Amino acid sequence: MAYPLLDNVNLPADLRGFDQDQLKQLAGELREFLLDSISKTGGHFASNLGTIELTIALHHVFETPHDRLVWDVGHQTYPHKVLTGRKSRMDTMRKYHGLAGFPKREESEYDTFGVGHSSTSIGAAHGMAEASKIQGQRRKVVAVIGDGAMTAGQAFEALFNAGDKDTDLLVVLNDNEMSISPNVGAFNAYLAKLLSGRFYQGFRSTGSKVLENVPPLHELVRRGEEHVKGLFSPSTLFEEFGFHYVGPIDGHDLDALIPTLQNLKSLSGPQFLHIVTKKGQGYKLAEGDPVKYHAVTPFTPADGMAAKAASKPSYTQIFGDWLCDMAAQDARLVGITPAMREGSGMVRFEQLFPTRYYDVGIAEQHAVTFAAGLACEGLKPVVAIYSTFLQRAYDQLIHDVALQNLPVVFAIDRAGLVGADGPTHAGSFDITYLRCIPNMAVLCPADEDECRQMLYTAFQLDQPSAVRYPRGTGPGVAVNQGFTALPVGKGVVRRQGKRIAILAFGSMLTPALQAAEALDATVANMRWVKPLDVELVKQLAETHDLLVTVEENAIMGGAGSAVIEAMAAQGLLKPVLQLGLPDRYVDHGDPALLLAECGLDAAGITASIRQRLAM
Repeated sequence: MAYPLLDNVNLPADLRGFDQDQLKQLAGELREFLLDSISKTGGHFASNLGTIELTIALHHVFETPHDRLVWDVGHQTYPHKVLTGRKSRMDTMRKYHGLAGFPKREESEYDTFGVGHSSTSIGAAHGMAEASKIQGQRRKVVAVIGDGAMTAGQAFEALFNAGDKDTDLLVVLNDNEMSISPNVGAFNAYLAKLLSGRFYQGFRSTGSKVLENVPPLHELVRRGEEHVKGLFSPSTLFEEFGFHYVGPIDGHDLDALIPTLQNLKSLSGPQFLHIVTKKGQGYKLAEGDPVKYHAVTPFTPADGMAAKAASKPSYTQIFGDWLCDMAAQDARLVGITPAMREGSGMVRFEQLFPTRYYDVGIAEQHAVTFAAGLACEGLKPVVAIYSTFLQRAYDQLIHDVALQNLPVVFAIDRAGLVGADGPTHAGSFDITYLRCIPNMAVLCPADEDECRQMLYTAFQLDQPSAVRYPRGTGPGVAVNQGFTALPVGKGVVRRQGKRIAILAFGSMLTPALQAAEALDATVANMRWVKPLDVELVKQLAETHDLLVTVEENAIMGGAGSAVIEAMAAQGLLKPVLQLGLPDRYVDHGDPALLLAECGLDAAGITASIRQRLAM
């Protein structure tokens, strides 16, 4: 398909000479290109269609990459990637050795800050702006943040700090959860231009200087200005942080966006632009169901996404079913998610138990402390959270939950590698950072039924506990709909062999059993990282020549390290081979391919053991 304008845009400088009509045509072509591209590769979809005009306007007005553009989360940056020299590589999006699904500094000088988690843009942009000031550089710095990311405390910490400085920083709030209300029209666009224009700013500055020696009158006028602006703007909250607030304006209207950004570019000090956009803009199916079309697999644009064929349940679904079943039995259960209702499998729970369901927004720290408060009053909170997101609440996990030995269950989804989302979303460290915390129990299910029973077991414990399970589906073990508490701190031998004992944790049991067939090795499903089955470790060490630990977690400080520590405490001297994720960030790609690259498939485990035996 030919794109007359887009095909001639290789870098942002190419579009800076376009007039308004050409920019509108470019937006249409870019929207068609992304629809065609993402429908073939899959990836984040609705959010990218919603930021096309904003991306064009920012690169048209600002001199990127000299001016810094910092995106929050980054799943909405496909238009940015297309316009910054990566159009020809969009067919590699999220594939092995292809483009990352998020901004990545190694990928382009236009990706000024690597992201993947939310609410970091304002802090990073503030740092860049201050660095420019210190270095004597004249550049503008822009942070683009969504309304969801604004629910996190880190965003407000950064606003508070940046607004207290005379820093040339522009924060663009991309508000895409509300429809464009009537006041976001011609008059409001005019107001935005007025509030960002030289006349208003000159009047504001001159008036301030005239009245600054008359404090009561100065304060009266300042308050009057805020009240007048409050008649047209959603709030004056951001003014209280020290930002000059403009908006809201239609984020799809280039006639409003470009002159407003041009005006704001000419101003000094902290500026705040509030725009309203629609996720999925220009593709009706995505506009109607932006949650469904947030991240997509390949689909036919004319027909939309096809319903997924029934298959074995994912670990996320198993958790969701257990949560509902457990809640029906125990009224003390409360479910908590930090803005991941769909991703964590809590949709049905919210429907069945609305008064016991809490979505606290993108506020992982609060989620954990909130759970601690509930537990203090006799409730049994279950925090559904991705492994990589729990890292953001580590202090709260230690001080608010574990130190007080509160019975909070952490259902840790996306443990291990996650495929196309890459290292920002991989759960590579949770075994390491959890097992060193006193009072914490850590469980690793090897299959679907173990996941359900381990969640039940953890819920019965009178202490903090974590059940870590991978993304996607398991080996296909039938799930017993009843509940069976597993013995605490006990593993089971799944295969009896000779010389070699493979101690498998969680998802690694299946490839370990496959490798054991070629090696005639013993295989233990360890189940628990903490408390570790020390008796089983001792038994295997005394009856085998080599112990091999296998985990889908960083080797450093992981489950294998726990085994070695237990052996040292018992005075056991026996060779141990630790297999797990290497001491580097594993890139994005097909999960099976990545596991093979790390030597964590059956062939890799077999090869590593044979190499060790040959030494």
